[in-house]
Amino acid sequence: MAVTRSVKRLLVLTAGVVLLAIGAALLVLPGPGLLLVLAGLVVLAREFPAVERYVGPVRARAMRAAEESVSLRWRLVGSACVAAALVAAGVVWGLVPELPLAGWSTGSGLILSGFLLVALLVWSYRHHHPRRVP
Repeated sequence: MAVTRSVKRLLVLTAGVVLLAIGAALLVLPGPGLLLVLAGLVVLAREFPAVERYVGPVRARAMRAAEESVSLRWRLVGSACVAAALVAAGVVWGLVPELPLAGWSTGSGLILSGFLLVALLVWSYRHHHPRRVP
């Protein structure tokens, strides 16, 4: 029983740290860094209660960033253009072997980032622009 608990804690710790690390990297790279940092903190807080105090402030900042990303039409269009550019860059990186770090491992990461950005834009738009019922 104690071994199962230790294994569970180790898995939660690993998943949380991986999400935090990827989120931290995506704070400066294209992608939803703040949301992945939040996801990592939420995962860690399930096993480590001391982490819970960081979830609230990060959640508030992530929701504020999500609202700001769709608050103006030009921001929404700009983000959609970035998503399209990520997907296009991913295809190019997958097909052109002369590029640095060329290959589908890099290309698929860029494509996934583009699709993830679109999904987050759709979620943010629906969440912060509720449909008007006549």
